Amino acid sequence: MQKLMIYGATGYTGRMVTERAHAAGLSLVLGGRTLTSLNKLGEQLGIACNTFTLSESSAIDTALAGVSAVLNCAGPYMDTASPLMRAAIRSGVHYLDIAAELDSYRLAIELDENAKAAGVMLLPGSGGSVAMLGCLAGHAAARVENPSKVAVALRVAGSMSRGSAISASRNLVTETLTLHGGRLTPRPAGETALFDFGQGELSCFAVTLPDIITIGRSTGIPDVETYVYVSGNAFPEGDLAALLDGPDAAEREANRYQAAVAVTAAGGRIARSVLDTVNGYSFTSMAAAEAAKRVLAGEVRAGFQTPAGLFGSGFAETIADTHIIDLPLAYKER
Repeated sequence: MQKLMIYGATGYTGRMVTERAHAAGLSLVLGGRTLTSLNKLGEQLGIACNTFTLSESSAIDTALAGVSAVLNCAGPYMDTASPLMRAAIRSGVHYLDIAAELDSYRLAIELDENAKAAGVMLLPGSGGSVAMLGCLAGHAAARVENPSKVAVALRVAGSMSRGSAISASRNLVTETLTLHGGRLTPRPAGETALFDFGQGELSCFAVTLPDIITIGRSTGIPDVETYVYVSGNAFPEGDLAALLDGPDAAEREANRYQAAVAVTAAGGRIARSVLDTVNGYSFTSMAAAEAAKRVLAGEVRAGFQTPAGLFGSGFAETIADTHIIDLPLAYKER
C-alpha cells in the first residue's frame, strides 16, 4: 500500500491534517522532532511514528525509506522545505507541503529539473490559499479569450495560529513583488485596489503572496498581482510565542474566508469571480489531506506542480462548503 509521512504532525495545522488523512483511510506514518507529543498522537490514532530532525541528511533519507510521499506541515518552511525537498528527490519520494512562504516556491523552481530527472513531484501549497486562489484564477481565466493579467485578493478573517504568526514574522518580504511579463518584479509599496467579495467593494493592500508564482505557472498568464484584506486580529502583535495554538472550532466556524479575482483579457474584457469557503485552517487541512489521497492514488506529474495545475481548477470546490460565483463580464475603462 502507498504510504504517506506527515512531518510536523503534532502542530496546530499538522494535527488537523493528520486527523483528516487518518479519517480518509490513508496509510500513514507520523514524523516530527518531539518524541513525547508525537508518540502521544500516534497512540491516540494507532499510527506508527518516526522521530527525527532535519539537520542530518542521512537521518531524513532513512526516515523516508518505505514511504511514497511526504507532506510537510512543519513551519517555518524556510527551515524545513529545503532539507525535505532535497531528501525527497534523493529518495524518490513525492513532496507536498502547506507553505505560504515565497521562498518555498522559488526553491521548487530551482529544484524542478532535478525532481523531473528523479521522477519526483514537488507540490508546495497543496492546501491553503495557494489552492484556493489558483483554482479561482484558473476558473475565471477560462471565461475569457487570451487572458493577459490576473489580480487576486484574499480576505483573511479570524485569528492566526501561533505557528503561522511566527512563520509570517520571519518571512516578511521587504519588497512588494508582482509577476510582470513572466518575471518577478518589484512594485511600489502601499498600493491598493478595490475588490468585491460579495458585500461591496473593499480596499485591499498589495502583498507578495506565493500565488504570483503558482498562478502564473498554472495558467501561463504573464502578469499576476496579489492583495489581502485583513479583518479582526488576523495579524497579531506582541509576544507571538505566547499565542494560543490556534483558533478553536467555534472561531473557525464563525470566520469564513473569501477571495476575489479579476482576469483581464488582451482585448480589455474582464472576468470577475468570487470564492467563498470555510475558515482557512479548516480548508487547508481538508485540501492537503485530499491532495495527499490523490497523489497516493497516482495523480502525479514529475517536477514542480501546483494544485490547480495538477488537479484542475475545480479542485477547490471539492473541498467542504466551497463555492465560486461568477460576476457579469465587464470591459476595462479606457
